[in-house]
Amino acid sequence: MKNENKIKLFLVDDDALFLKSLEIEFTEHADFDIETYATGELCIAHLSHNPDVVILDYQLDGIDKTAMNGIETLDKIKAFNPDIPVLMLSSQDKIEVAVRCMHHKAFDYVVKSETAFMRLQKIITTIFQYKKIEKELSWYMDRM
Repeated sequence: MKNENKIKLFLVDDDALFLKSLEIEFTEHADFDIETYATGELCIAHLSHNPDVVILDYQLDGIDKTAMNGIETLDKIKAFNPDIPVLMLSSQDKIEVAVRCMHHKAFDYVVKSETAFMRLQKIITTIFQYKKIEKELSWYMDRM
């Protein structure tokens, strides 16, 4: 049975070592319900599991050169549900890549580094603080 208080987190990366290290970090430092996927196609196939947040690699072609890349996967996630926050991850520290991700409605862009996990955790906290404020504001406006 799913714990309704847990944040459902999808981690999508074709780098198995990085994917496993992210999963371990999130498992050790917070109470998440985590699903991991090595391809965008697998992530899309499981969107019915209703993730609260998706952390998505930009490249995604390490296993299969014909696999969907991160931008294509991002577009399909947003077509499925535009309200799912997607955090893009990339080893590329290029402003053009970050801007491209934001144009495709990514919530944020994080460069893979030693501090990536802390940055991701901080962004997820911000997302849920914002959602809580939105919910409280909506509740307040309904009573006016």
